[in-house]
Amino acid sequence: MAIQQYVVDAFTDQVFGGNPAAVCLPESWPSDELMASIAMENRFSETAFIVREPAGWHLRWFTPGGEIDLCGHATLASAYVVLRFVEPDAGEVRFRAMSGVLTVTRARGEDAGTNHSADVFTMDFPAFDLRPTPVTDAMERALGARPIEAWLGRDLLCVMPDERTVRDLDPDQDLLKTLPGLLANVTAAGDAGSGFDCVSRSFAPKLRVPEDPVCGSGHCHILPYWSERLGKPALTAYQASARGGVIHATVAGSRVSLGGSAALFSIGTILPD
Repeated sequence: MAIQQYVVDAFTDQVFGGNPAAVCLPESWPSDELMASIAMENRFSETAFIVREPAGWHLRWFTPGGEIDLCGHATLASAYVVLRFVEPDAGEVRFRAMSGVLTVTRARGEDAGTNHSADVFTMDFPAFDLRPTPVTDAMERALGARPIEAWLGRDLLCVMPDERTVRDLDPDQDLLKTLPGLLANVTAAGDAGSGFDCVSRSFAPKLRVPEDPVCGSGHCHILPYWSERLGKPALTAYQASARGGVIHATVAGSRVSLGGSAALFSIGTILPD
């Protein structure tokens, strides 16, 4: 069966920025093997598959290394596709996913107070519980710099002393695979005057993704940490990857709201047969 596919850059209002995701809209569910093969062929950090079932939209995410339980940028990209091409008059879409029901709302550019025409999509996500874990020599060897704190949820979260350390990291991908957690997220407070509360980078070699350009699920670790540390619920975060991306967020208890724009790169058809 032919499958319609959209490639969307998330957490940006311009193509070639943010984090690219493929969004596939099959009429019914392909096999897990086919979805994994499509994700491998795409080579994006995530390929999303969304199917409209009697109970509503069902969303699954695949990395080149397999299925994952939560992904922010591919959820944003999926909402962009649904609300632009399938349900253009709607202002909200709800996805049933492995991590529960995820609600994404859309605000038109002018309604969101932006100075451009791009819509802003806000996702309601679960926050990961963090527990402190010892900083180890293995972390320092893998990252190339020694964290001042380390925390563990689904992912490893390493806190660095300053923004420059985060930006300059050139980690050893093989050694990163030996660290605990699914991803390795590295963060520091934003420099004074930068306008960002925190800067971060996210590495996922266990999923065959050396660096995720803008990681929504990673920020479900990063933002609760900084919200508590800074004593503020509303935060602006910057992912300091080569592509870069901005996340506007609010932390409220066990939930994190992640907001950003999206830009359409391409529309195509997959012909798996």
